[in-house]
Amino acid sequence: MFRSIKNDWALFAGILMLVTAASLLTTLLTIRGAGLGFSTAQIGLIQAACPLGALLGSVYAPGLVGRVGHVRSFGALASVCSAAAVVHLMTDDPWVWGGMRFVAGLCFPGMFVIAESWLNAKATNASRAGLLAIYFVSTTSGNAAGPYLAGLPDADGGRLFGLASILISLCLVPLLISRNPAPEIVGAERMPIAKFLKITPMAVVGVLLAGAIASTFQVALPLYGLRLGLSTADATELLVIAAVASALAQFPIAWASDRTDRRLVIAVAAAAGACVCLLTATGLFSGVWVRAGVALAAAAFLPMYSLCAAHANDQLTPGQMVAASGTLVFTYNLGVVGGSFSGPSMIGVLGPSGFMLLLATLSALMTALAVVRRRTTAAPVDTGRAHPLHPGAQASVMMGEAAAEAAAVAAPEPEPEAEPEGAPV
Repeated sequence: MFRSIKNDWALFAGILMLVTAASLLTTLLTIRGAGLGFSTAQIGLIQAACPLGALLGSVYAPGLVGRVGHVRSFGALASVCSAAAVVHLMTDDPWVWGGMRFVAGLCFPGMFVIAESWLNAKATNASRAGLLAIYFVSTTSGNAAGPYLAGLPDADGGRLFGLASILISLCLVPLLISRNPAPEIVGAERMPIAKFLKITPMAVVGVLLAGAIASTFQVALPLYGLRLGLSTADATELLVIAAVASALAQFPIAWASDRTDRRLVIAVAAAAGACVCLLTATGLFSGVWVRAGVALAAAAFLPMYSLCAAHANDQLTPGQMVAASGTLVFTYNLGVVGGSFSGPSMIGVLGPSGFMLLLATLSALMTALAVVRRRTTAAPVDTGRAHPLHPGAQASVMMGEAAAEAAAVAAPEPEPEAEPEGAPV
């Protein structure tokens, strides 16, 4: 573990800043939108614009990498995201805000695919979930830091939008100064969703549900707190609690999934989360105990993406894995679109309990999927080969069938006539 942190510190540091900025923007737009009088439906549509953009970005970004290289692509995408964050300072028009969220969605997928493909080349079945746990601790730490920053005093949101822009710009620095050698790029196959479903329906459908669950948490949790009568600071604190709880849960859940059938771990965690949400919706967790309910649900739900992605890559060949990374992120963002809109809408229709009931329904579907697949198919066999993993994210934060070219994050691009080298960043 410590060797992985030492070798890939630049990637983890860059992702930490990127996810902090992304979660800050997501929370800030929800809180500021509510303060400006936007309806829950408007807030849901604004937030859903980001994953809609990500669906297009997941297809376009890998081609950009192939044309201009990894460093330039990552830098260009980060610069556009940084500019989009600043535009929110210039207007309170919900249509413009939605447009900027769409632009951010075009860019974030490419950055996450490039970053996560760096890790994909270094994992075996026996270490995959553990390595992903380190990565997702970085993302969940960012998801905790962003909402915390969103709760700081800032009357018009100007300083916080500016801070998000700064963090996105700075996420480039660690990758540019690191000397960690880029992993070797493995020739890849195309991996459309239909083909992927034949290989592992558990992973594909599971990632779809994981995206819906994660986006429901990220987008609707502050609204849930506000509808319960909490202050803005206390409502954003719920997101911090959720992120910290999920970060603490990553390692024990990853440890368990590396030593048994991952589908069993998914089924148990999802069932536990569903029970917590149902109890919270019925009022058992109320008052100060709401925080405990949120923490327990987040600990069960939010590691789901990494488990489903690890399960997928257990069954793929090296030539399939990086392309599958893009397809998984594309699928994840389909779920994010649904969760971004349905979370606030359920609160608008059913009140605070609608939020928990939606999460309970999604987690029950995840449980059923894992149980059925475990009963009908055998567990993947560990071949012991080192090969790439998954996309992400939440994260994603954090695409595309051609994501094979995203395997070497920030590796310097060779001259056209030169032989490619695994040169350090």
